Amino acid sequence: IALLFSEIGGEPEAMAGKVMLLDFWPSMFGMRCRIALALKGVKYEYKEEDLRNKSDLLLQMNPIHKKIPVLVHDGKPVCESLIILQYIDETWSDKCPLLPSDPYQRAQARFWADYVDKKFYDLGRKVWTTKGEEQVVAKKELIESLKLLEGELGDKPFFGGEKLGFVDIALVPFYTWFYAYEKCGSFSIEAECPKFMTWTKRCLEIESVSKSLADPHKVYEFVLQLKKALGI
Repeated sequence: IALLFSEIGGEPEAMAGKVMLLDFWPSMFGMRCRIALALKGVKYEYKEEDLRNKSDLLLQMNPIHKKIPVLVHDGKPVCESLIILQYIDETWSDKCPLLPSDPYQRAQARFWADYVDKKFYDLGRKVWTTKGEEQVVAKKELIESLKLLEGELGDKPFFGGEKLGFVDIALVPFYTWFYAYEKCGSFSIEAECPKFMTWTKRCLEIESVSKSLADPHKVYEFVLQLKKALGI
């Protein structure tokens, strides 16, 4: 499990002036970066990484965590997906702002994006890796977290207000894993959180989002392969 989004491979050097994304197709964290780059209209080279083989590029660009995604801009690496989103927003600031201009609203957006990071990956992983009481608890906590976010969304079209924003981009990639969670956990997220799924469908109507996300059924197939490899 620790290998899931932790290792990448690639080629030796990034060219100056070039934008490159080191990524792995089912990574919800990488999908965030893909959405942001698409919204901003940034052309970049996508490098699909082999998680089983660390590369020289990985060791050079992310020697601390050795994780994807890594955005390489002008040969300089930016790591950790939420930090990458902020870097993209600040570097290509002339189009589609991701964060609000108001300092308080910007702080709130960062708070909820951080909440997503602290909750959803671990809870989702527990749903597809555990059974029995542990899985029941994980499903319950996942639904509770989604309902909390439904409350924060309120009557707004997006967490960012009238337009897709920072929290939306941080959260919507997890949708691609929901089908796997539901199949492994034998429950329905849409039945429990219809408002949340309506928001998801609204996000998917935006081309920069829909074309940047992995196919949920392919993610489920990937999860089945992981479960088999892990003997669970």
